[in-house]
Amino acid sequence: MKPGWAVLGGVVLLGSLWVGLPRVLRQVGFFAVRRVEFAGLRYGDPRELTRALALGPRASVFDDLAPVAARLRAVPGLAEVDVGRRLPGTIRVTLRELEPVALAPARGRLALMDSLGRALPFDPARAAPDLPVAARADSVVGLGLARLRELDPELFAQISTATRSGDHLVVEVAGRRWRLPADVTAEVLRSVTAVAEELARQGRSYGELDGRFARQVVVRGLAS
Repeated sequence: MKPGWAVLGGVVLLGSLWVGLPRVLRQVGFFAVRRVEFAGLRYGDPRELTRALALGPRASVFDDLAPVAARLRAVPGLAEVDVGRRLPGTIRVTLRELEPVALAPARGRLALMDSLGRALPFDPARAAPDLPVAARADSVVGLGLARLRELDPELFAQISTATRSGDHLVVEVAGRRWRLPADVTAEVLRSVTAVAEELARQGRSYGELDGRFARQVVVRGLAS
């Protein structure tokens, strides 16, 4: 036999084994799914996600995982999903959840809300996130809060409530109101923060800081 034909025959044989071997191994009990692991799970319930995988009693780690991943991607609240296997019997799910930015009323109770103002299907009591309370689910509030958290996480942690007023955001920081553009910039936030810090240094109280105007911060309710 010519060397070239021998190599080609070997490639064909290996290809056949690669395609056919998983089908054979699915029938081997040693590779039955016995465990499901989740990485990146913070807010969701692993029991509900495991049910969403819809793994049958004879599921094997060598089953096609694409349909499994598709079922999980249909679960609300998940942004990214990857499903893999770890031999001999573990399915490993790596996911990224939609990040909540506030608690907001939904169907008679407080629910987690994302940056687009959507109620997320996570139980707030499960992760007990320390988030601002929004007056209602709203995309202006959601996007504004997400922007504030990105610019200054420490400041974001001090926000107790958030609401929409027209096209801007009103937040309560350490018991004081701040009015900010929904698309607040780092420059605006630095200006408002600097005024708040200066007033605190002087021991002066105020009711509201308004950072909606170019290159100035309006102080309202300033105590003499």
